[in-house]
Amino acid sequence: MTRDQAREKIIFALDVNEFSDVEKWASLLAPHVGMFKIGKQLYTACGPAAVRMIQKCGGEVFLDLKFHDIPNTVAMATLEGARLGVKLVNLHALGGYEMMARTMETLDKEFKGEERAKVLAVTILTSSTEETLREVGIEHPVRDMVVRLATLAKKAGVDGVVASPQEVPLIRDACGEDFLIVTPGVRPAFAEANDQKRIMTPAEAVRAGADYLVIGRPISAASDPVEAAEKIIEGIMGA
Repeated sequence: MTRDQAREKIIFALDVNEFSDVEKWASLLAPHVGMFKIGKQLYTACGPAAVRMIQKCGGEVFLDLKFHDIPNTVAMATLEGARLGVKLVNLHALGGYEMMARTMETLDKEFKGEERAKVLAVTILTSSTEETLREVGIEHPVRDMVVRLATLAKKAGVDGVVASPQEVPLIRDACGEDFLIVTPGVRPAFAEANDQKRIMTPAEAVRAGADYLVIGRPISAASDPVEAAEKIIEGIMGA
């Protein structure tokens, strides 16, 4: 694997709420990561301007807003995200088949075969455990739920999923090699686990078959963020 191939697998979680920080991180890390993840905090604070700033700095965007609503609302929200020119956008698989299928039909109608944002379905959050699922009435094991939701997403025409690296082999078996898998819960050996429960190192996640790795604090909290990103690239190349 080349350095560029390894770099492109890294999605930097841009967990900030100041527009000045968007420009700072985008200009600093654009040569060292493949994509920047904009979540609810930043998008609520800065909106589409954050997307445009990253693009201005030469970066790609994963719009991580996890849409979950009635089918038409999610379809139109995802469409607006795709119109921003982002590379990835997501929704919640727990929203069900109709919600996901309507979204994909809406995008196909809009883009008519042209290149568009890839849509990911969130399966089970990496902060969730068997206990937290039982608290909301889901009695199935985490792994069973992840595979169930991933296969439902594929049936609906969704491009891939967001899932823990520990479930990657199961998803690959169920959904095939062309199904995108984006994995949060990735922590280099030099970083703390923080609030993630089901984690792997970058090298382990790549060996398991992950296409993209979401990494935030191990880079942002490092004394030298560029050096931390380069260490992660080296680790991925070694995988």
